[in-house]
Amino acid sequence: MALQWIRSLIFKIVMYAWMAVLGILFSPYALLSKNGALRACKLYARSVIWMARWMVGLHGEVRGEVPTGEVVIAAKHQSFFDIILIFDAVPRAKFIMKRELLWTPFIGLYAKRLGCIPVDRGKKGAAVAKMVKDVAAEFSEPGQLVIYPQGTRVAPGVHKKYKVGTAILYEGLEYPCVPAATNVGVFWPRTGVLRKPGTATVEFLPTIAPGTGRDTFMSALEQAIESRSNALMHEVGFDPNDAR
Repeated sequence: MALQWIRSLIFKIVMYAWMAVLGILFSPYALLSKNGALRACKLYARSVIWMARWMVGLHGEVRGEVPTGEVVIAAKHQSFFDIILIFDAVPRAKFIMKRELLWTPFIGLYAKRLGCIPVDRGKKGAAVAKMVKDVAAEFSEPGQLVIYPQGTRVAPGVHKKYKVGTAILYEGLEYPCVPAATNVGVFWPRTGVLRKPGTATVEFLPTIAPGTGRDTFMSALEQAIESRSNALMHEVGFDPNDAR
């Protein structure tokens, strides 16, 4: 375990150092072209997936039909690695993200150029209204909008309420919603250094068509994501009930 922790530490240092290198090298291209920002971030995502496999023995797997059109992807969020796997899989992801990340070196610049939507989580109703307005403005260009219905990273086995903002976006945009489940947190926890070897999976689930009533939509979304995420965790030997 000590050796794996050391390997994980080296991986973490290299991963963030590579982010800085790519961020600097691609910044002129990213400032001039949104496609430049997209290419830089795609390269980074693929690099992290490759480094995770060879440095700590963590493989990334994507299952299900990958959404390519204009959709809302409502995803389970357990750690940074599920962001990487989704971003690498879909053509043009745009994330709903907390506003503080705009001030993070490199991440803020590239998030703006990708069309990510910052949200002030402390303002609740006002934040949701502004989010809907900002999303409508940003979707003059096609893409896949990724939102985390629980609003933050949630450790495996921990229950956190699903927020209504996902339903409001789904209703307002009138786009299909693709739920996404994951077991990533079993191998790459939300905090700490240790990364465990194995296969971390993100799975895109059957689409919820536009027009479903809000209560029915929220119930179906939570049931789909939670049941499949629990099944994916069971596959790799983790019982979510043991964490409660």
